[in-house]
Amino acid sequence: MDSVIDGIGYVTGVLLIIMILNVAFDVMMRYVFHNSSIGMQEVEWHLFSVIILYGTGYALRHNAHVRVDFVYDRLPEHKKAWINIIGTILFLLPLALLIVYGSYDFVMDAYTTHEISEDPGGLLYRWAIKAQIPIAFTFLIFCALNYILHHINVLRGLEPILTEEEEEIL
Repeated sequence: MDSVIDGIGYVTGVLLIIMILNVAFDVMMRYVFHNSSIGMQEVEWHLFSVIILYGTGYALRHNAHVRVDFVYDRLPEHKKAWINIIGTILFLLPLALLIVYGSYDFVMDAYTTHEISEDPGGLLYRWAIKAQIPIAFTFLIFCALNYILHHINVLRGLEPILTEEEEEIL
């Protein structure tokens, strides 16, 4: 499971580089050549959306997500593991399942109407970017299950909880 998540994280990183190059090109075209493309701007927004959507699962895998560290850091590992398991089950999984379920009609409506950009020169196939919402949250559920399994292993004494810095060292 870790290698799948890391693979998606790698692809997300490549998309980030593509987005940076796209933004740099768009800025150069706008300010140097006084020519801008609506389509290029929409590609920026779409890439940014995909990076955020898939980056959340990758961040969860590497403990790079937001938490209240001043309390959490002082706890022993087994309490941290319980907090992570319970928090994931009570908060993350229900929210992710709600978004997967709730976005289905949103995506299907965009697909069946062949939704495109409203702007002249905008991108076609807007449904494709909207389809990333349930797919990315399904990926987040996959990441959450992996996260729970890792913390069950912490409780069993099979692995430690590593901070992002400790994981980078390894």
